[in-house]
Amino acid sequence: MTHRRAIWTMVAAAMLWSIAGVVTRQVEHARGFELNVWRSGFNALALVLLLGWLRGPAALASQLRAADRRIWLSGACWGVMFTGFMVALTLTTVANVLVTLAIAPLATALVARAALGHRLAPRTWAAIALAGAGIGWMYGSQLSTADAGHWLGTAVALTVPLAAAVNWTLLQRARGPAGGDFMPAVLIGAVLSTLLSPGAAVSTLLSRAGAVSTLLSHAGVASAAASRAAPSPAPPSPAPPSPAHCVPPSSGSPS
Repeated sequence: MTHRRAIWTMVAAAMLWSIAGVVTRQVEHARGFELNVWRSGFNALALVLLLGWLRGPAALASQLRAADRRIWLSGACWGVMFTGFMVALTLTTVANVLVTLAIAPLATALVARAALGHRLAPRTWAAIALAGAGIGWMYGSQLSTADAGHWLGTAVALTVPLAAAVNWTLLQRARGPAGGDFMPAVLIGAVLSTLLSPGAAVSTLLSRAGAVSTLLSHAGVASAAASRAAPSPAPPSPAPPSPAHCVPPSSGSPS
């Protein structure tokens, strides 16, 4: 992929990522881990089809079997990002999640400085400090009104930029002489996110089923009580005598 095409691919990815929160808010019948199962599962299926078409099924299977520790660690980072983003959207507002994700450059700079010894120019640090001040100002107005759910959602969303910082550091380290193809790591992350979520998703479905069962049982009890409280019907009145029984008997035989 050329540099220009990579830039436009990143722009398209950022645009799609920006509308993910709006689309997620339109889903009304799935929440949390249940929603993540569907998203990550279809993501894994799409990646299998795409990478299998680009590289061939045999080559893709060979790359997955030969994946080293770096690939699996990167896949774990992708799994955390996939899961944390969707779960956070169901716990707090979209604005809180996106603002929390905005600290990714700061987290990446700190992790790269500690792991790789990267030195940033003073203007880069100034830009990071300015962005951090803006994030702090936006959060400051919510400190007094945020409830426990919003704080939990923000904490879950914080795992996304931290995992992204670790993943970026792995990619930079892999640019050495040994190189590395990290495309299968995205597929591994989608599969891990799908496999780690069904437990919570099943518990959510069971809780919903229990709620429906309780509602139906309450409805049955209410119907039984209403039927007992209703007055019993009055017995039917006797039928009137037929005309044949009303004819008086004759006094004599006809002549």
